[in-house]
Amino acid sequence: MLSPETLRSGLRTASFGKKVFSFETIDSTNSCARALASAWAEEGTVVIAEFQSAGRGRLGRTWVAAPGQNLTFSLILRPQITPDAMNLLSLVVAVGIARGIEEHTGVKVLCKWPNDLLCGGRKVAGILLEGVLAADRVESVIAGIGLNVNQKTFPEELSTKATSLALETGSVIERSDLFRTLLKSLEDEYMEQASAGFKYVVKRWLAYAPLIGKRIAVATNGLVIEGIVRGISNGGGLIVSTQNGERTFLAGDVTIVDQEPYAPHH
Repeated sequence: MLSPETLRSGLRTASFGKKVFSFETIDSTNSCARALASAWAEEGTVVIAEFQSAGRGRLGRTWVAAPGQNLTFSLILRPQITPDAMNLLSLVVAVGIARGIEEHTGVKVLCKWPNDLLCGGRKVAGILLEGVLAADRVESVIAGIGLNVNQKTFPEELSTKATSLALETGSVIERSDLFRTLLKSLEDEYMEQASAGFKYVVKRWLAYAPLIGKRIAVATNGLVIEGIVRGISNGGGLIVSTQNGERTFLAGDVTIVDQEPYAPHH
């Protein structure tokens, strides 16, 4: 098991990861972090587990990861934002994780809206943000991160859709070292963006995004809508030109319909 002492040893952050709660098995790191946040755990507190019996993905899905091979953790944030900026925070976390992975492994990472990270066209990580709201402000945000690190086999239904850093690099990754790199990258991105009100994150995120100008299909509210991606709104929504005019999506599942190669511009 990844012990708090091992994870914190050599950590170069100001606050992220200074307090770590580590579990062999837990129902959900997000649920635990949420309970800690409501008991006023400080910003930067981390809950990490080798196995989640009820790990959550987006849209009520489950997140399944082989125990002892990956990184599944949740981070307590206390950003000074209004609820409508939550989507921007998701982009901040995505950029922070992408930067950390690239720095640590050299593997090229792309961000898929709203909160997946891809390597070689396959999903390597997912992010789930859950806000605790009070009136018109955000009291806390739990950023849940699931990253496929050393897992080399996946359930049949995911075998063509999922990958891991070990598969991409051909080598086993020391998880505690990677964890420290990710937390430093996350904190740097978060603090940098927070001082500017998160408004610059859209440009940062687009440097990792393969979507602009692509024809996509968005599945949302039981409908599938096709169109061309025009950009990201100031609130973190996906702007799409459809047959019925321009629409901004704040949630949904995206599939790229045209698949020509993409070269990121960062």
